[in-house]
Amino acid sequence: MSLKIAAIREKGADERRVALVPDVAARIGRLGCDVALEAGAGVPSSYPDASYKDVRIEPDRKALLGSADVVLAIQPPATGDVQAMKPGAILISFVYGRNNPDLVKALRDGRITAFAMEQVPRISRAQAMDALSSQATLAGYYSVLLGAVQMPKILPMMTTAVGSLRAAQVLVMGLGVAGLQALATARRLGAVTEGYDVRPETRDEARSLGAKFVETGVDATGQGGYARELTAEEKATVRAVLSDHIARSDLVITTAAVPGRQAPRLIDARQIARMKPGSVIVDLGAEGGGNCEGTRAGETVQAGPATLIGPVNLPSRLAEQASELYAKNVLNLLEQIVRDGKLSLDMTDEVIAKTLVTHDGRIVNDAVRQVVEGPPSVKPALAVKEDAPCS
Repeated sequence: MSLKIAAIREKGADERRVALVPDVAARIGRLGCDVALEAGAGVPSSYPDASYKDVRIEPDRKALLGSADVVLAIQPPATGDVQAMKPGAILISFVYGRNNPDLVKALRDGRITAFAMEQVPRISRAQAMDALSSQATLAGYYSVLLGAVQMPKILPMMTTAVGSLRAAQVLVMGLGVAGLQALATARRLGAVTEGYDVRPETRDEARSLGAKFVETGVDATGQGGYARELTAEEKATVRAVLSDHIARSDLVITTAAVPGRQAPRLIDARQIARMKPGSVIVDLGAEGGGNCEGTRAGETVQAGPATLIGPVNLPSRLAEQASELYAKNVLNLLEQIVRDGKLSLDMTDEVIAKTLVTHDGRIVNDAVRQVVEGPPSVKPALAVKEDAPCS
């Protein structure tokens, strides 16, 4: 019997993406699997049901979930969806287990093997499965467009019959995937660009995109592709240097975020107060509490002289290609666990081991397990009286 792989329709109000696109569905079929899709799942991202060839379109969500060996999704599913899955089935989606303990409990209790796409390790071999990076690329691109339409001036220098218009100054803070894409986009649109990151190794990447790198003298290189937390003294040093650059900028884009954790504060109210009238900040850390003081997730607010934008789920605004990239990430993961139409999980494989949250009725990710179940209990040592004889 062929492995049954099914993609469900996303239910979030602002979610237009789908975990499976027609081209990838065909490629999964060539792995020896039967592919199914919840009716209408691809419509919000411009993939009508008719565009999926050799894919079973299922209108009954519960029946689809109950028959699937592997369920594909983007957002963390509802606990009811997990409870509709059969024991031993596999879920591939974003999970954010530390923020969704009830979901993790449902996965554990339902004996669901859950792969969390936000946990794909940042190693060379796993780059093609790195959904965080693929989605961040689009978010970085769109952040510049979002900021540009809020600015009272244009990005490029322009010469007119009555004189020249100066190019806008754009500062990008946080040079991960999203930040570098924001720098590249702003540069292509003609802005004068600067980039900053607490990791000095990003200097060359910023310069390769035509941007000036803001030097602060602080190195906060961390593990896993993320920056470590700065000390109080380091924060003061960085703040003193950055304040002048922020004040000169027409558009600032902040991108510092760690999945499932509070976003680090990069800009405070006093720095915003020094900005030019009409300046704009796009805070890509809004969903994690914001990189800027005053950010409100999903809202655009006036913060003194600046307009402060706190977008959420930017990749969904580019749903067609965001879905395409995510589906290809999932395909590359499936190719690691499906052999000749059958599941084959190598628990010693680094990618599989680090991406798993739950398996065989257990929470296998240590960080998630401690949040959901608490730290492991330690049995107290037996007390021995001082006058007890030793054997």
